Amino acid sequence: MIPLLTKQPSAVSPTSQLRTVANEMEAAFLAEMLKYSGLGDTSDAFGAGAGGEHFASFLREEQARIMVEGGGIGLSESIFRALSERPHD
Repeated sequence: MIPLLTKQPSAVSPTSQLRTVANEMEAAFLAEMLKYSGLGDTSDAFGAGAGGEHFASFLREEQARIMVEGGGIGLSESIFRALSERPHD
């Protein structure tokens, strides 16, 4: 699973933190969509069984991160705006 929150130094702006979280959430969504769509199914590449599926999940997560870095599907922008509109404590 892709971690949603990472420990950020206090010097990082709240806007930057929200953007990071939004990108991580889109990447998690895309990784799940890749898994269920069967696109890029790598079960043959890593072998059968739990080990093969585990390593295939690492590949899907990295593919999803790369998709988000390339612009993604726009989900992270929607998430970012929704989080930005919430009152902060």
